[in-house]
Amino acid sequence: MAQDPPAQDLMHYEAMAQDALRGVVKAALKRAAAPEGLPGAHHFYITFKTDAAGVSGPQDLLGKYPDEMTIVLQHQYWDLAPGETFFSVTLQFGGQPKRLSIPYAAVTRFYDPSVQFLLQFEPPPAAAPDSKALPAPPAESQQEAPASGAGGEAKIVSLDQFRKK
Repeated sequence: MAQDPPAQDLMHYEAMAQDALRGVVKAALKRAAAPEGLPGAHHFYITFKTDAAGVSGPQDLLGKYPDEMTIVLQHQYWDLAPGETFFSVTLQFGGQPKRLSIPYAAVTRFYDPSVQFLLQFEPPPAAAPDSKALPAPPAESQQEAPASGAGGEAKIVSLDQFRKK
């Protein structure tokens, strides 16, 4: 007896789930942009693809990190502006303020080490070379986020558990 072919996901549930989880990043950045700033010990490590469509920043900075960059929003960030599809922020790199604009779709990792909260996303496709915006590399305020914090295990939300095997 022949089996039916697997059903095709015409609803694109995985993409919808990724978009919904990126909404958590947007909501967290909106709280951080409020006049009170980040509450308590919260701070963010945000990793993004520098070659993703819509990423912009100083070429000298983005050129140092042609693939991926991690920024830290903790004590020294200015003019955080979370929009509907991207956010902008000014950070210090080598003592110089530099403005970055990052689409939420370019974010591959969001980590708040104060509560061990981690979201990881599928990387977006790279932008075409002629449409590539300026990429931003990490400097003094950018570091790689630790895999887990001092207090215990990181909370990782992965979509793999929902995929058909």
